[in-house]
Amino acid sequence: MQHQHQEFEPPEALQDTIKCFWYDSRDSGVFESGFEVLPDGYAEIIFHFGGGCSTLHQGSMKLLPSPFMVGLLNRPAVFYTKNRLEIIGIRCFPWTVFDLLKLPSGKDEVRVFEHPIAQLQPALNGYIESGNVDKALVHVKEYFLNARSRIATDSMLFKAGVAMRKANGSMPVREVAAAAHATVRTLERNFKQSSGYTVKDVSGLMRFEQVRNRLWLHPETNIAGLAHELGYADQSHLSREFKRFSGTTPAVFARKARKAKQLANSDFIAFTGGFGKLQI
Repeated sequence: MQHQHQEFEPPEALQDTIKCFWYDSRDSGVFESGFEVLPDGYAEIIFHFGGGCSTLHQGSMKLLPSPFMVGLLNRPAVFYTKNRLEIIGIRCFPWTVFDLLKLPSGKDEVRVFEHPIAQLQPALNGYIESGNVDKALVHVKEYFLNARSRIATDSMLFKAGVAMRKANGSMPVREVAAAAHATVRTLERNFKQSSGYTVKDVSGLMRFEQVRNRLWLHPETNIAGLAHELGYADQSHLSREFKRFSGTTPAVFARKARKAKQLANSDFIAFTGGFGKLQI
């Protein structure tokens, strides 16, 4: 499988709502193949072009429109494509994405939604078909700059998000509330209303993401030491949480990462963005 990935920092005016923009291309050949996406602490808006993108829904294959949203995952998700698939993704903080799009929050892991943003698709198709990814990204950024200018910033959620990201998800809820200058009750109510999830839910995903990325980059990492560093009660706590989100233990994941690094043509793909950061 041929694969390319690029990530782009958002303009300053979008940095409180969007983590990054990214472009991804993969050529799976003429036969349909699947790729597994692991959870992280972000929501993604996905525009796709070319080979189509499907997922299993209630036991049958469902073709996904462009765009669709990948919300916060609490388990791996599998997507299917064939031939050449190109993607433009917008990685959003989960407590800002629904306000940005003016959509009701929810817990849908893969969300199909009707929205004026779909009107970007024809122009983006033209740019992608002509190989002009830069113009496609400019077009998307302009849309989101305009959308961002129309909504008020919730300073409480912004401060909470900054604190959670700096602590990589290891900060207790009461300390997040203190950083946001709010009571725990007020923060939790506003956070859940904006994202569909609790502070604890999102913090857990952020912390899992740190473990997952560390084990991918450094498979030899001592797991007990990592548990201590990232604020888990002990190694068993880390292992339970890791298995809950990934479906496998950290030790098995590290072995798989180590083996993948040794294979020149491995189909284990790691990168810093897109569909949940790590794909298998």
